[in-house]
Amino acid sequence: MKIKKAVIPAAGLGTRVLPASKAMPKEMLPIVDKPAIQYIVEEAARSGIEDILIILSRGKSLVEDHFDRSPDLERHLEKGGKEEMLQMVKEISGLANITYIRQQEMKGLGHAVLCAESFVGGEPFAVLYGDDVIIGEDPAIGQLARAYETYGLGCAGIKEVSPEAILKYSSMKVSPLDGNCYKITDMIEKPSPDKIMSLFSILGRCVLPAEIFDILRETPPGAGGELQLTDAMKTLARTKGMIGVDYTGTRYDMGNKLGILQASIEVGLKHPEVGEGLKEYLKALVKTL
Repeated sequence: MKIKKAVIPAAGLGTRVLPASKAMPKEMLPIVDKPAIQYIVEEAARSGIEDILIILSRGKSLVEDHFDRSPDLERHLEKGGKEEMLQMVKEISGLANITYIRQQEMKGLGHAVLCAESFVGGEPFAVLYGDDVIIGEDPAIGQLARAYETYGLGCAGIKEVSPEAILKYSSMKVSPLDGNCYKITDMIEKPSPDKIMSLFSILGRCVLPAEIFDILRETPPGAGGELQLTDAMKTLARTKGMIGVDYTGTRYDMGNKLGILQASIEVGLKHPEVGEGLKEYLKALVKTL
């Protein structure tokens, strides 16, 4: 079954990037000249997803404004003969059918996904974490959607991380399937060193069957007293199994100050306008370090 719907949980307060996130949603922090969330929406659109639900919280109306038409700006660009910029601005509002809902209380990623039940209906759907920008030739969520079509099981985007990092993430029990796909039969959130199953962790993307909602309703609060999506996926993995997709592409953690800087530099180096200038600047800068 083709994946046509996506959910982007973006309600978090962004405390790791304060004070920038005090007045601006962290999802609107720019990578060169585009806000982080636009890269995520573009990834979904490039994967054939037509309907997107963005889950927001109080004070994040800037996200809605960004994906809306801006008649005053469009008229200004048209009057100035700035056709290329005008086209670029218009295209933002046409990326997908985007709707919004507010997560009124911060009760965890599982709770945020549960808020999307009426939007999803009975279909399988994609989840693109709002903190994770993944840039590559083949959109990451498209790779997971293809795996879902092949295997008919929930899919999680997985990457190998360091033994130190796995303690802060989740750890998967995996066995190889085909190419970059693995069978997941168990997982644990934030494992202690003796409970590590592998160095594969879920990072930023998943495609889930609609039955995840029933599982979430039966899942007790987990880490931090919040409803954890990983706990619900663990139930899915243990009962039906899930597919882990070791996706291609570079992931940037936009809830992390270093991740934001890395994204800006690496994307900037490939940017047609500023790439060459940035490269020369960095070469000169490195000599002074």
